[in-house]
Amino acid sequence: MNTPASLPDAKGIPVVQGDYVRILDVTPDPDMDDDDRDMVEYMIGSICEVDSIDEYGQAWVTMWWNNVEGVITTTVALESSQMERVEHQEASRRTV
Repeated sequence: MNTPASLPDAKGIPVVQGDYVRILDVTPDPDMDDDDRDMVEYMIGSICEVDSIDEYGQAWVTMWWNNVEGVITTTVALESSQMERVEHQEASRRTV
């Protein structure tokens, strides 16, 4: 199976690796513990860079967190309807 070079966002705008997207929704794994589910759901509204696009047409994004244990990451796969592409100027002003 070939990996697509791009996929449309919720508005039909093409998204490629390296673009920034606003996370509109996530689909937590039903088997996640409450802490992991909270971290994934907290990503909604955040702006993240697209790390890659997989062979299933999902965009993978990562969010970095600082906590008492150090730096941790949360990585999720997004369907087209779960993200919208943002301009780089907007992404540079993002706060997490």
